[in-house]
Amino acid sequence: MAIAMTVGALSPDVALAAPKSRYTPARKVGRGFANTILGFLAIPGQMTVQTRERGPATGLLIGFGMGLGWFVASEVLGVYEILTCPFEAPPGYKPILEPEFPWEYFEE
Repeated sequence: MAIAMTVGALSPDVALAAPKSRYTPARKVGRGFANTILGFLAIPGQMTVQTRERGPATGLLIGFGMGLGWFVASEVLGVYEILTCPFEAPPGYKPILEPEFPWEYFEE
């Protein structure tokens, strides 16, 4: 019996099992700290997104306004994710906002 348990515990299938999801509690707390510390990046980020969609004149103005709103949302949500990182809320530890991290506004 002990041999079977030892062999089962050392099995490559168990030892090398892939994570079920890319979203984990550690990623959630990291996302929370990133949004809390770097939430201000939502302002130039939204300006960039809106400029790509609407052109520079309209995009900069609308993007600034939207960025202010996203900045506040990022800060509040960052604190929420830090405090709730041990709990699977939302299901699967998925991000509530997109982009998941503030620097992703600038990736293409």
